[in-house]
Amino acid sequence: MEISTPIPFAKRTNLKLPLVSASVEAGFPSPADDHMEHGIDLNEELIRNPAATFLIRVQGESMRDAGIHSGDTLIVDKSVTPTDRKIVVAMIDGNFTVKRFRKTNGRIFLEAANSSFEPIEVTEGQELTIFGVVSYIIHQAR
Repeated sequence: MEISTPIPFAKRTNLKLPLVSASVEAGFPSPADDHMEHGIDLNEELIRNPAATFLIRVQGESMRDAGIHSGDTLIVDKSVTPTDRKIVVAMIDGNFTVKRFRKTNGRIFLEAANSSFEPIEVTEGQELTIFGVVSYIIHQAR
């Protein structure tokens, strides 16, 4: 899975969207206007550390079983330490990728979430840089 050039989260915007207090029913509709509350700012909801956060767009399907699809935008936090099973944005031998970080018995792997892709074992001599941990996935409803 390839990912495009990172988009820095440099300019914080202030956009409050209305929050509906009622839950959404999948059956009988109810009028949402009766349940409008204060607005929420998506920056406050999705970004814990603005100075260490960037957005990046995904290309490819190696993480589809983790709910990450081509065209999705990832919110990535550089201040979060990658731990076993976290999804990370990494560069291995000069190539950007998004994979699940695995550390087992002192060995490091980058695993896809698609059985068509083999895990990548990071071996001595390879250059691995973890840019950050994926905190949110943004994609259009399918």
